[in-house]
Amino acid sequence: MGACCSTEVKYKGRRNEEDDLEGKEEEGQQEEVTTTGHAGAIVRCQGSSSYTSMYTRKGKKGINQDAMIVWENFLGEKNVFFCAVFDGHGPSGHQVARHVCHTLPYKLSTVCKENDVAVGADKDWEASIIRAFEESDEDLILEESLDSYCSGTTAVTVIKQDEHLIISNLGDSRAILCTRDNENQLIPIQLTVDLKPSIPSEAERILKCGGRVFAMDEESNVPRVWMPDRDCPGLAMARAFGDFCLKDHGVIAIPQVSYRKLTSKDEFVVLATDGVWDVLTNNEVIRIVASVKTQSMAAKILVYYAVQAWRTKYPGSKVDDCAVVCLFLKKRPLLTRSLSDMSKNVASQLDGADSNLISKDRKTEEGETVINCDITVDPKALDELNRVKAFTKSSRLGSLNRRKTSKDFGRTEVN
Repeated sequence: MGACCSTEVKYKGRRNEEDDLEGKEEEGQQEEVTTTGHAGAIVRCQGSSSYTSMYTRKGKKGINQDAMIVWENFLGEKNVFFCAVFDGHGPSGHQVARHVCHTLPYKLSTVCKENDVAVGADKDWEASIIRAFEESDEDLILEESLDSYCSGTTAVTVIKQDEHLIISNLGDSRAILCTRDNENQLIPIQLTVDLKPSIPSEAERILKCGGRVFAMDEESNVPRVWMPDRDCPGLAMARAFGDFCLKDHGVIAIPQVSYRKLTSKDEFVVLATDGVWDVLTNNEVIRIVASVKTQSMAAKILVYYAVQAWRTKYPGSKVDDCAVVCLFLKKRPLLTRSLSDMSKNVASQLDGADSNLISKDRKTEEGETVINCDITVDPKALDELNRVKAFTKSSRLGSLNRRKTSKDFGRTEVN
């Protein structure tokens, strides 16, 4: 806690071919996608904007069950942001996560407009959010195309307007705030509690409703929720959308809602699924995001660090899906979001790196290793980056040649 973020991030270790920034679309979005939502809001499913960066990547467990969304001008109000990430689980978890990803903000916007609820510390906000969550959960039952009996999703959301920040959480995804202490050092503040059955109050509710809480022998440190008379489904969280096999046994879709008044010391908010938090500490996350030169790249670089951490810490385990939304509270100039520029920006993080560097990992106050210090860079990773740079350079030269050709034919070039 309180570590300075002045050190530059360098990519750690080897990137396989699938890790290339020009990878396949299903391993992470590449282009900006926006639509228009309720009350004229700008709905962003991927890409970045002046204040947001978002990215998701499929792990090694099958289809990507994570989802994310950003609504700008939420409620039809300028500079009001709704940001959320969702982590699906179960056979149809990906479908449940995507369904709730789109229905929840719409329902919340509708409820708030109907009741004329303004962003702030007003208690009406909590009631409106809880109502939107419960209605979204009820919709899953009515959606015949979805099997949500043993499938569900987490959700962590924030709504931001001016100095007001409203946080709601369901499950074990997480939101943190990066702020500055009295010595101007960056520190993380966890905005949500991971709502797992290991929390005594959560376990007590489940047990009172007839559910069972215990860990499997092979995962003695992971308490799970089970039906009263069957050893299924073994849910690793105490609250979720869907999972109707456990809704009568203590698993609820009522979120924890909290309010925070932002100050000039606050820098950004990070929302992420447990694919990130299982391998990176809060302190590591803010250091990575704060060290990125271009805000639009923040979510993508954070996910790549998480993937590398999975391979380092759990080499025998399958990498989990990851989804990240970064909401910046102070505007900085953004470069173009084209794929080639994204590649160049990641490459710039590695400029000057020596493949013979000795790893100088440091420990956080929690005793966990900070991986984004001086680290070893695999020569193959540098070869990939050199190839990207060469390709980018040739593309620029080709573009110049084309402009010369158009002039030769007497055409007027549009700047």
